[in-house]
Amino acid sequence: MRSSWWSRARETLFPVRVVLFAALVPLLLRLCKLPSLPFWVEPRRRSLPPPGPDRIAALTERIDELLIAGRPAVRTGCMVRGLTLYRFLRQAGADVSLRFGVGTIRGDFAAHCWIVYCGEPLAETHDPRPLFTETWKIGPAGETA
Repeated sequence: MRSSWWSRARETLFPVRVVLFAALVPLLLRLCKLPSLPFWVEPRRRSLPPPGPDRIAALTERIDELLIAGRPAVRTGCMVRGLTLYRFLRQAGADVSLRFGVGTIRGDFAAHCWIVYCGEPLAETHDPRPLFTETWKIGPAGETA
């Protein structure tokens, strides 16, 4: 009985949790140093079996919709989107990583972060790898490189 109640409560509060986390990402980035970022975004518990590709695509789409709906409290940009997707996809049991890269676009310095699932960028309009040289990543269990 309790587990079904808890599941319904978690599902009902999911939009609030996503928007609240996304709204707090800029504050998180101001308060913590980059090496400690995995501590703050990696979920503490992960007891769920890994979701399939269809579930990951649906969850990614739902989170993106919530980020748009959360404006103006939620800032736009790859950092907010990337950290939020990473947090909630990992919480759902997905084996994803968050990659950071730098490059140049039309001669100007640019930086970007993106989610990688099964070795490929997830839900990106264009593959960022040709434009950005990967400089850092956050992976499962806070693994960084």
